[in-house]
Amino acid sequence: MQSRGADSTEQNSSTFGSWGATLGWIAAWAWTILAGGGGLWLMWTKGPLPLTNGWFALFSGLAACPLTASLLKRYAGITVSGWVRIAAAAFFFIAGKIALRVGI
Repeated sequence: MQSRGADSTEQNSSTFGSWGATLGWIAAWAWTILAGGGGLWLMWTKGPLPLTNGWFALFSGLAACPLTASLLKRYAGITVSGWVRIAAAAFFFIAGKIALRVGI
């Protein structure tokens, strides 16, 4: 019976890990669509200049995109973790906010 309890604990932790990965994947695609799509829409409606017209949002969405990570792994041999993608997306988001305040 002792080993059966250990198996159920192991199964619960792997189930939680797969749920976390699934939620992260959904959140990454949601951010890609919202930020990347919103940035692209701003550039389409207001033009590409100044640089605050959607470029930072577009790059934030592309940084978070699971497809970008997949293509980098396949064609460049670079594996990008989810944490790095989140950090890059946050960096572009914050840089865009700072650019708006500065008035670039």
